[in-house]
Amino acid sequence: MKVTILWVDDEIDFLKPHIIFLEEKGYTILTSNNGQDSLDIVKTSNLDLVFLDENMPGLSGLETLTRIKEIKPTLPVVMITKSEEENIMDQAIGSKITDYLIKPVSPKQVLLSIKKNVHNRQLITDKTSADYRAEFGNITQTINSAKTFSDWVEIHRKLVLWNIELADLNDQSLSQILEYQKNEANSEFAKFIKNNYIEWFGNNASEKPLMSPNLMRNKVFPLIDSGQKVLFILIDNFRYDQWKAIEPIISSHWRVESENIYCSILPTATQYARNAIFSGLMPLEIQKHYPDLWVFDEEDEGKNLNEEELLSKQIQRLGKNYKLHYEKSNTLKSGQKIVDNLKEVLKKDLTVLVFNFVDILSHARTEMEMMRELASDEAAYISITRSWFLHSDFWALIKEAAEQNVKLIITTDHGTVRVQNAVKVIGDKATSTNLRYKLGRNLNYNPKEVFEIRRPEDAHLPKQNVSSSFIFAYNNDFLAYPNNFNHYVKYYKNTFQHGGISLDEMLIPFIELKPIEG
Repeated sequence: MKVTILWVDDEIDFLKPHIIFLEEKGYTILTSNNGQDSLDIVKTSNLDLVFLDENMPGLSGLETLTRIKEIKPTLPVVMITKSEEENIMDQAIGSKITDYLIKPVSPKQVLLSIKKNVHNRQLITDKTSADYRAEFGNITQTINSAKTFSDWVEIHRKLVLWNIELADLNDQSLSQILEYQKNEANSEFAKFIKNNYIEWFGNNASEKPLMSPNLMRNKVFPLIDSGQKVLFILIDNFRYDQWKAIEPIISSHWRVESENIYCSILPTATQYARNAIFSGLMPLEIQKHYPDLWVFDEEDEGKNLNEEELLSKQIQRLGKNYKLHYEKSNTLKSGQKIVDNLKEVLKKDLTVLVFNFVDILSHARTEMEMMRELASDEAAYISITRSWFLHSDFWALIKEAAEQNVKLIITTDHGTVRVQNAVKVIGDKATSTNLRYKLGRNLNYNPKEVFEIRRPEDAHLPKQNVSSSFIFAYNNDFLAYPNNFNHYVKYYKNTFQHGGISLDEMLIPFIELKPIEG
């Protein structure tokens, strides 16, 4: 990479040793002894960096900086100054300098500034690539030896963090290696779930993870009992990597006290997982105890219309006397109204807000060609989530909530996975339509390709008919009917779906945050 640098200083002749030193390092150095001439060079040359003296006669360094930014806003400028006066540095930083150096500067200081501001991305790319290649073998070994839920949580964390690290490198070979490793992990995780999931509901389970029905009782209610006001925000269809994307934004107002990953029940679908969270019961128990509040898959009625009532019943069943405020995004008043009223709302012991944007995004991506273009891959999907958050009522709301004495919890009911491979299944008209699981009678499928639960009651799942059973897709598979198979596959391939078994769907975030004291 040939790097061209402009050095602007009214005493440029005295800097000849520095210039020779940089030229010997392979840099092309253009020089100017005044601000006006430097602007002409900026207009006509392809520059990678500008060193700019702050104290020059005529057009000053700060004035020159402003003009340079008007011509080429993204050109990095390093201010060199004799003065560390606060007002001068404030002006320079406000004018978007990239870096600054204090005179007298040594050649090594200058070289370091170049590396930091010109070669920084390449250095990071090289280091990150080397680190991941070195770590690849360790992660593979951990995948092959994983025996407990905690092992899989650690694997999931590592893969998500590496995915974030590698996302901006644009290294196709590394992306393919990571994708291969994620597929390998999901394949082994599916075997783990197949061997252990039913046993978790027995009395002798050796390591039962925290799951959806126990979330409120084990994690939320103890906070309220200790005297905390709790703002509980559930983002439907929210993955761990999406949490990591918005975490740096939130950190300006909130400090993470604990970052947990818990396990969604199967099916990893809103109807089952979210109702389990708010009721504190598995779906079979909801259907038995509150038959009027449970809606089966094939029924036309909305599947999540009774969440507030289920939550209230859980609170009453446990002998609690909490004051509750509950709202869902599709019934939420305008964001500004709830922000304006937030102080009053948060006087309740427990405030629950459900946001459906991410779920809406995943469905829109399936149904709209434009959304497929915008969220073409995992990195773009995460980027859209981050952009939504920055401009959402959600972000405005939790900034305002940071001014109140509340505990903030951000969590979800399940995640989602980008599907690639179609698996054939045959069912009757009453079979559920979800692409990652099927509930129905006389399902016809290859048992080696799915996780089958022939007795739904073993997994504490309800069934409408005696012969009903569940099957779940693994990894990035989706369940397709043989009729019009090629069209079906083409339409749904590369879409984000949920309901089945994968790390992204089942291992999901539960974050506790505390306001940063001003």
